[in-house]
Amino acid sequence: MISRMCDFILRKHSPGSGAYYKKARRYLTRRELKTLACNYHCRFGVVDLIAMNRQTLVFVEVRYRTTALYGYAVASVTAKKQAKTRLSAKHYLQKDKHGNRMPCRLDVVGIELNDRKLNYR
Repeated sequence: MISRMCDFILRKHSPGSGAYYKKARRYLTRRELKTLACNYHCRFGVVDLIAMNRQTLVFVEVRYRTTALYGYAVASVTAKKQAKTRLSAKHYLQKDKHGNRMPCRLDVVGIELNDRKLNYR
């Protein structure tokens, strides 16, 4: 069910970006992360993917670059974006009753098209 829901939501992004989000989801699934939500929207911002890794809730930012001319995808996650993601994560935790004591982390999946690499931080 979540997989179909995520596929539908991913189509709302710019043309072609859905493939990158699907690639990121497959990558995370192979690393034993179970996707809980895609493109979680709230007044603070958007979290691309929310997943569970054992007992840790993981908020994932997916970034892709067609060229490294302006920097790498992972490096494009600024302090401002991290702050917005933290606020969105707190909103998710309060809304979905996961509790404030659950361990959480913010991960970034960076996809570099020229290098054909996928970086996970």
